Amino acid sequence: MNLNVQFKINNDYNLKRYVRENSYWYKNLNRNPERIDELIEEMKEKYKLRLSDRIEDVATKISIMNKILNILK
Repeated sequence: MNLNVQFKINNDYNLKRYVRENSYWYKNLNRNPERIDELIEEMKEKYKLRLSDRIEDVATKISIMNKILNILK
């Protein structure tokens, strides 16, 4: 595997964990190191680390708090 890819994986805990859980990525990255971006996107989707996921999470929390406040009135 390309050294740059190895450094990227080893420096990011979530990425390292995802590659260990999905070992087929080792073979993919050995053959095509430029697919690291695909790996990162897949990992972010799986662990819900994208910006849209964070916004959705905040909106859900606000909605729950709003419902709780309405019940307490």
